[in-house]
Amino acid sequence: MTSTPPDPHHLPSRRGALAAAVAIGGAALLLPGCARSEKNEDKKGGEEGVEVGATEDMMREHGVLRRILVVYRASAGLLRQEATKIDAHQLVAAADLFRAFGEDYHEHKLEEAHVFPAVKKAGGPAAALIDTLIAQHARGREINAFVVDRSKTGIISAGDKVAVADALDGFARMYEKHAAIEDTVIFQAWRKSLSPEALKDAGETFEDIEKVQFKGDGFDIAVDRIAAIERALGFGDLATFTAPPPPHLGSNV
Repeated sequence: MTSTPPDPHHLPSRRGALAAAVAIGGAALLLPGCARSEKNEDKKGGEEGVEVGATEDMMREHGVLRRILVVYRASAGLLRQEATKIDAHQLVAAADLFRAFGEDYHEHKLEEAHVFPAVKKAGGPAAALIDTLIAQHARGREINAFVVDRSKTGIISAGDKVAVADALDGFARMYEKHAAIEDTVIFQAWRKSLSPEALKDAGETFEDIEKVQFKGDGFDIAVDRIAAIERALGFGDLATFTAPPPPHLGSNV
């Protein structure tokens, strides 16, 4: 039996979401946003006093999005075998998480509003990539809307399974490159364009935006949510993603 995906617009505090998850056996963790909770506790990566800067914070947000890409890739493979093997409600939950956490917050309110304009103003090779990245954001929204439309009944029809699988693979392929370019080129160019003081101010601005949108710490809840989706789809065991050994040298196999 599948559960109805939670409303991604209702994103409570971390404490409230975890309490709700315990109350229902952890089956329907609420969708969050990104990182950071209280000012005295935020930006600390597990070790007291170790701060997480604005660029590192955006890169770890990409980590959540990359886990959604893995779900999309693995789901596409199963759909090509047999559409009924996929709980389509969980695909909707994954798309909703990407929308709330990736599109509405990370892309629209951080990258497009703050990072991209600064990189474009600074000029250079990184600036030339911005228009393509924005176009890819728009294409990702189109694909996610398509996936939700074809999955909202909980079952993907036999007639739709190839189209949905192709859409999931195309989305993952695009964002794998997209996120890698942002991590290695765009965020680095943005960081270099700012003084240390301006970079610190930007981090505080991002924190304020996050608190307004998600009413507290969202990153840990986002990790919990994608983990719940992975488990529901049978993708939760890291060991199952270990690559098989290559053929022995000299083998024609």
